[in-house]
Amino acid sequence: MEMLEGLVRLADLLGHGSLPGMSSSSNPYRGFRYPAEVIEHAVWLYHCFSLSLRDVELIMAARGVVVSYETIRDWGLRFGQLFATTLKRRRPQPGDEWHLDEVFIRIRGKLHHLWRALDQNGQVLDILVQSRRNAKAAKRFFRKLLKGLQYVPRVIVTDKLRSYAAAKREILPGVEHRQSRYLNNRAEVSHQPTRRRERQMQRFKSARHAQRFLSTHSRIHNHFQLRRHRLSATEPPTIEPHATVPSRHGASWPASHRTCDTPASSHTHDTAFLVNLTTPTHSRIHHHFQLRRHRLTASEHRAQRDNTFRIWREVTQLMPAA
Repeated sequence: MEMLEGLVRLADLLGHGSLPGMSSSSNPYRGFRYPAEVIEHAVWLYHCFSLSLRDVELIMAARGVVVSYETIRDWGLRFGQLFATTLKRRRPQPGDEWHLDEVFIRIRGKLHHLWRALDQNGQVLDILVQSRRNAKAAKRFFRKLLKGLQYVPRVIVTDKLRSYAAAKREILPGVEHRQSRYLNNRAEVSHQPTRRRERQMQRFKSARHAQRFLSTHSRIHNHFQLRRHRLSATEPPTIEPHATVPSRHGASWPASHRTCDTPASSHTHDTAFLVNLTTPTHSRIHHHFQLRRHRLTASEHRAQRDNTFRIWREVTQLMPAA
C-alpha cells in the first residue's frame, strides 16, 4: 500500500505520540479505534478550513477513511482544546503592540460581544465572549489577557469605544493607548475567519459553545497563517517542516480504515478544488456528493458512497463508464 503523504501532523508540533507532560499511560490517543494520524488530520481540516463536519467526513472518505461526522465532532471537542492549549504554551513571546477589538455575534437571537486581542505580527493572544461591552466587561477581558504573562505591552491600539480607556486607566495605567478607526484595521480583519465559521455553523448555539469553539479555532487556524506578504520568494514557509510530514514512523493508514481498493495516491484530490468551485460547476459537483442519508440504511449509504466516488474518479480521469 502506498504511503499517504502531505498529511498535516498537529502532534508533530506538540510532541511525538502524546502531548507534552503526559506519560505513556495517559496518552490521549489510547483506546481509540483510529490511529492518531487520522484524528489529527480530521481536526486540522475542521479548524483550518471553512468546512462543516459532513464536509470533513466526505474528504476523509475520499482519502479512504470511514468515519462519521459525529465522531469528528467528538475529536474536535476532545483533542482540539489539547492542541490549542499546547500551541499557546509553545508560542514565542507576543509583540509589545497589542490590537484589541470587539465584534457583535448573535446567539439565539441575543447580541453578544466577541473580544479579541492580537499583537502587531497578527498572532492571536486571546478571545472572550461576553454579553456586554461596558467598562466592567473590558476590565474582565484585560485581566484574562494579562493572566499568565510576565510583561505588559508597550502600546495598545483600540477603536474609540470608551470602555477601553476606562479599563486601561485602572489596569494598565503606564501603557500608551492609541485610539483610531484606521490604526486598528489588523484587529478588524482578524474577525473574518470567525464570520466564515459562524455562517458555516449556522450561528453558535450558546455563549459557552462560542467561547469553547473559538478559543480552539483561533489558535489552530492562526498557527497555520504564514503572513506570506512578509516572506520573500526564496524564504521557505515555516509551516512546511511540520505540515508535510508523512504518517507516524513512515506507516500508512491501516487497510481496515479504508473503503476502496484504489491506492491512496488516487484519492489525493485537491481539497480547494472540491470546495471552492463557482456556480454552476459547484452546484453540479456538490450535488453529486449529497447522499441523502435520511433515506438510506447504513449498508445502502456505504454502497452509494463507494459508487459516488467511483463515478467521480471516472469523470476526473476521463475514463469511460463501465
